[in-house]
Amino acid sequence: MAVTEQDVLHIASLARLGLPAERVPTIVGELNRILEHMAVLQGVDTKTVDPAVSVGVVAMPLRKDEGPPLPLERSRDSFAPAIKDSFFLVPRLATHAALGASSETVADDALLEEEAS
Repeated sequence: MAVTEQDVLHIASLARLGLPAERVPTIVGELNRILEHMAVLQGVDTKTVDPAVSVGVVAMPLRKDEGPPLPLERSRDSFAPAIKDSFFLVPRLATHAALGASSETVADDALLEEEAS
């Protein structure tokens, strides 16, 4: 399956990437070379090769997580003024403001602004 210029433009649109038209043919060529390489790799017979260690069900044993947590050099409030459900709240990026916001996101943004003031 080959990638077309239309595919690249669609992917760029979904990822909200600003893609100059003159770059599209180059990207199409690069993606098609990657897909050709993947097709070659799919043809490799791996039936006689042992699976990699720690991939799948069997995993390497982990050490116990012991000891006290390391103290932060500066308080969390100095770099993360708003927290909700143990997660840092960050303001919406200006580039995403035009995309619309759910009521929950708007409420979180309002909470951030309230706590920042």
